[in-house]
Amino acid sequence: MTGLTLDTGALIAYERYDREVVALLTRATHNDATVTVPAGVLAQAIRDPARQARTMKLVRQTNTQVPPLDRGAAIQVGRLLAASRTSVVVDAQVVLCAREADTMIVTTDPRDLTCLDPGARLFVL
Repeated sequence: MTGLTLDTGALIAYERYDREVVALLTRATHNDATVTVPAGVLAQAIRDPARQARTMKLVRQTNTQVPPLDRGAAIQVGRLLAASRTSVVVDAQVVLCAREADTMIVTTDPRDLTCLDPGARLFVL
């Protein structure tokens, strides 16, 4: 396993203790694989950090990366959205982060991600 990039649905499923995503992330941690949670995904999923202990623990792990949506990333996201004629910023950041980290995307909604990158490696929950 090279690593995993989570979309918002996957992160929410993890917080809700979905057995499939929990098993994937446990295996990733056991194998010291990188888990990527793009900043946009975290922003969409987090509502009350004190009550979302599972999510907060995940993003604090040493094998978890939270890439920011800074100026450079925002420009890349905008270009990808223009090229794909789509408009969901967070999905575009997920695709770009997965490309950068060479990871599989864990998702609950593959349709939008496939529009952004037909060759993306997806694990659909």
